Amino acid sequence: MSGLSVSLQQTMAALTLAGAALIAPAALAADFHPITADARGKLITLTGHDLTIEDVVAVARHGAQVRYSPEAIQRAADGYDLRAEAGAEDIPVYGLNRGGGALREVQVKRAEVMQLSFARTGAREGVLPEIADEDLIRALLVIRANSVPFEASGAEFMQLLVELLNKRVTPVMYSRGTLGEGDLFLTSNFLATMVGRGDAHYQGVRMGAAEALKRAGLKPLATGIGGGTSNAYADALAALLVADGKQLLEWADLIHAMDKLGMNSSVTPLAPLVQEKRPFKWVAWDAARLMDMLRGSYLFEDDPKRILQDPESMRASYIRQGSAWQAWAALRDNVLVQINSGEQNPVVLLDASPGDSWELSTPQFMKYYVKGGPLSHGRHGYVISTANWDPYPMTNEIEAFSTAIANMAAAIAQRIERFSERGPTAFFTGIKPADVLTPEQLRLSPTMLEPYFAFMDVWAEIQNDAHSVTAEGNAADVGVADIEAYSRLKAVRARQVVDLTMQLLGYDLLTATYWLDVRKAQDPKRSFARAPTAAWTAFRKVLPWQQEVDSRPDLPYGAVAYEFLKQTPAASFYSAGPPMPATDGQLMTISTRTTK
Repeated sequence: MSGLSVSLQQTMAALTLAGAALIAPAALAADFHPITADARGKLITLTGHDLTIEDVVAVARHGAQVRYSPEAIQRAADGYDLRAEAGAEDIPVYGLNRGGGALREVQVKRAEVMQLSFARTGAREGVLPEIADEDLIRALLVIRANSVPFEASGAEFMQLLVELLNKRVTPVMYSRGTLGEGDLFLTSNFLATMVGRGDAHYQGVRMGAAEALKRAGLKPLATGIGGGTSNAYADALAALLVADGKQLLEWADLIHAMDKLGMNSSVTPLAPLVQEKRPFKWVAWDAARLMDMLRGSYLFEDDPKRILQDPESMRASYIRQGSAWQAWAALRDNVLVQINSGEQNPVVLLDASPGDSWELSTPQFMKYYVKGGPLSHGRHGYVISTANWDPYPMTNEIEAFSTAIANMAAAIAQRIERFSERGPTAFFTGIKPADVLTPEQLRLSPTMLEPYFAFMDVWAEIQNDAHSVTAEGNAADVGVADIEAYSRLKAVRARQVVDLTMQLLGYDLLTATYWLDVRKAQDPKRSFARAPTAAWTAFRKVLPWQQEVDSRPDLPYGAVAYEFLKQTPAASFYSAGPPMPATDGQLMTISTRTTK
């Protein structure tokens, strides 16, 4: 019976494997969204210190080319050599002669070789679904590449990493599998691609990674894979959040100006002297932006029908928008620090000496002092363990930005509703469309709003996604990893909040442009100022005001407006205005060195 049992088990296992092979491609393959590489002529030089959000977007979404500065290559090589010398001097180094994670106290001969062997086992880490957006994977790669000069990394690894970007060999990666203490297992997927395992997209077409490398004229990695911890996935999510968040906020300001024109609003709350009474600099800046957008419009003329005070959602929106801008700037500054600094463990302190700082000369630190020798070309320094992998400065700001956007979105949703409150006197607008439009104009103009529950459903989802992630501490890896940042989850939710708020703004745009048409019909001589007029005119080319029912798009108007906002930056209509407030978000140098 035991022989039969073993045979049956083997048969079942074989059938299971065969079935998995049959269903795996259909189950795993994502609906991949390739980029449009329309900026291949642009070259970004990576130094490790000055990568911008705009650079990330240029590479990730537009195919800009990448290279390392000579200084960055040399810095990585020097770190690599010092770490090798540390091993020769029998200094305990995590990831070199000590194991990883819970094995950090276990002496090994060559952990780097073990890491390469691990990569060669294939892209087996992470959790479904696959990442569907090529721009996100490319953002991860360029941010990871920019951090390498802070590490002890070999030239082969660095060169292949940038060539993946330049030749558009985009690894197939999974979207889950990290709790935020370094995206270790998830980012191992692109390491598998570098050794020719797993799948990759070459020029947007999926194939085996080995074939993708071959078509790109690249050879699989043969030496070390590069050391150090990386939060490149969370960093990529956050960098694209900053880019998309800016486009959202620019539209929020411009559509708010259009709303005020549509409602015949009072502009007195925006006055600079009013802001001086409570000088929050970002709020005052946003008020100044709106005043500049509206300058020259009919709102500065006397109108006996204009009410004294608008609804609070209209009157105070600039305060919530200015506050959202402030949260955006704080996030931007933290992301820039995150993607331009060393988060690696261990860290190489090249040329650091015991006399540089009091603690470096203590017995605890001297255990990790590399005196220097042939492998480091005589150079000395330290190789020490760190906690720089913890991304909390950035993840806190991600959640703060989500909350600020949700509070801004609350005002947007209420503004849309106030336009629909006609009643016997149409209190806030002062008129009803039927008061100024002919029956034919009413018939040919598209419905002002989607059904009430459409945009409110979007708002309900924003409310749900904007909640903070519960703080947790759960022991993993034999208790070594016992706190979680949840940076992936926070960033994914924040990006969803931004995208949903852009959808909500689509409904707001429908409302604003409809009422601009109504106001123009009420008085054709009215001026709406340059930027609101330009945005209104551009949108009317996509969705005309007067149009027969059979000629209207077979899509929800909200979807039409959302696509317009995504494809048309608000900056194409308004890019001037007051300069953005200064921030203190520059990289700071903290020194505890002894004064001699």
